[in-house]
Amino acid sequence: MIPPVETTLPIAASAAGTHQDQIYATLRQWITVGRFQPGERLKIRTVAADMGVGQMPVRAALQRLSAEGALFNVPNAGVTVPRMSLPEFDDLLQMRMLLEGEAAERGSLRLESAQISQLQSWCAQMDEALLAGEFKRYLDINEEFHVTLYKAAGSPLLFHLIDTLWLRAGPISNRLFDTPSASAVLNVAHEDLIQALAQRDSEAVRRAVERDIFVAGQFLRSTFISRRVKTSGLGARSADSKT
Repeated sequence: MIPPVETTLPIAASAAGTHQDQIYATLRQWITVGRFQPGERLKIRTVAADMGVGQMPVRAALQRLSAEGALFNVPNAGVTVPRMSLPEFDDLLQMRMLLEGEAAERGSLRLESAQISQLQSWCAQMDEALLAGEFKRYLDINEEFHVTLYKAAGSPLLFHLIDTLWLRAGPISNRLFDTPSASAVLNVAHEDLIQALAQRDSEAVRRAVERDIFVAGQFLRSTFISRRVKTSGLGARSADSKT
């Protein structure tokens, strides 16, 4: 007969592991959708309070994310959201176009009719969200749209690589709508993609995704450069005031 203690300990450990995994997944999602800004310091106590959980599992999740490169561990100062240089941003953009284009082309060949209908519906909803200025809603639907298409490719490894790049891009993604003109063109590539799916043109689907990433990337890049110029200008004026 097996003693009860041997059956309860694994269950308790599993429950604790699941709770910790949920906290990790939530924090990872927050980073991916740009809830935290580049350079922002994440305080364990504050994050735990925001999540309504204890500090220990939050500390473990932050350490895990630091090990993945999503956060930067500063000795004696906790963790911060990494800043990205312009060359790093350009490299990230190129890798996203390469991997997401591949996933889109593969996925387009494996999508079922119901999934294509869902993508069409999401495309229309993204148009409505942009017209209404509901940018968070647009980004949420946009994520569902791309996840569905990429997962249809049937390659967990490819999707994992894409998800890792999204994690790196997340902290700057919420600057996308700093340029007012962005909302007028962001859904064009999605509409082209839907048309390509209707024609069963997988190469055109790839091109549409690559164009989608490129266009959004140029808006982010211009914001990136603008913020650097402003920062440099402030530094120059500060130096002039001291002379």
